[in-house]
Amino acid sequence: MRKRVFFATICAFIFLFSVSLDAATYYEGKTIRIVVGLSAGGGYDLWARTIARHLGKFIPGNPTVIVENMPGAGSIVAANYIYKAAKPDGLTIGHISGNIFFNQLFGQKGIEFDARHFEYIGAPYQDEQVIFIKRGRGVSTLDEWFKAKKPLRFGGQAPGSTFSDNAPRVLREALGLPIKTISGYKGTAEVKLAMEQGEVDGNSLSWTSGKAVWAKELKTGDIIPILQIVPKPIPEIAHVPNAINYAKTPRAKKLIELVVHDPAKYARPFMLPPKTPREQVHILREAFHKLLSDREFIAEATKARLEIKPATGEELKQAIEDLFALSPAEVESLKELLLK
Repeated sequence: MRKRVFFATICAFIFLFSVSLDAATYYEGKTIRIVVGLSAGGGYDLWARTIARHLGKFIPGNPTVIVENMPGAGSIVAANYIYKAAKPDGLTIGHISGNIFFNQLFGQKGIEFDARHFEYIGAPYQDEQVIFIKRGRGVSTLDEWFKAKKPLRFGGQAPGSTFSDNAPRVLREALGLPIKTISGYKGTAEVKLAMEQGEVDGNSLSWTSGKAVWAKELKTGDIIPILQIVPKPIPEIAHVPNAINYAKTPRAKKLIELVVHDPAKYARPFMLPPKTPREQVHILREAFHKLLSDREFIAEATKARLEIKPATGEELKQAIEDLFALSPAEVESLKELLLK
């Protein structure tokens, strides 16, 4: 009996040792791709490239990490690719807009992924959504906006897929603000250009991305943060009105919480294809966790005005499961609002 126990213990030790050895050498000499579902020059791209410059040093074998942009349909194209085409070998990481999980919830055509089956690494930041408008469009305060006779035009990527699309629709429904949404832009960079050219008047963007993308314009006052949509006010812009305080009915408050506050946790997920081996998932989660507390990474992120407010892979998975636990009536109501 003792011999069998001893033999089993030795076998287990050898197995664990071989797994550890494989983990230490697996990534050596290899290249990891981070596939970003939005265009270059925007907040998602900035996060991915900043992370790519540091992630490899926390992975055994120190692989090279590169970024590839795959924009389209608010990052649905990239999500489909990660889910269906990318090999589950731990060498392809997706970074998409988590708002497209609403599109799956609504049964929208073109969705070829199931958000519940991705392997989530984590998120560097939980979005704090802010409405930015271009100066000189007839509105500079929230009071003026409520009284505006002409709706402000907001640029987005695809209905239901990003905060840029969803937040303006919710504000129009919940607060009665005069808003017109114009979708079809590939990402923040294209919306920024459209604002400069007068095609649209504003954009809904996370505070950390907004102050990075419009650093100069915010200083000059050319871009105005007119409304924040957060559970708790952002200290840097505490003077800017908070949308939840203007919700006059329980339904209005519920809409803001369900569509903007709650999805903030999984808005910027980094994830792997389904069925990626557990060992690779563990390695990349550990590396991601170490990265976010690294002094050199923090220094670069701070310089780029990227605020670190992370969520773990487990937290992302739970939040997504909660989304898909909504009742059919709740889903239908949201579908009517975000996709009409």
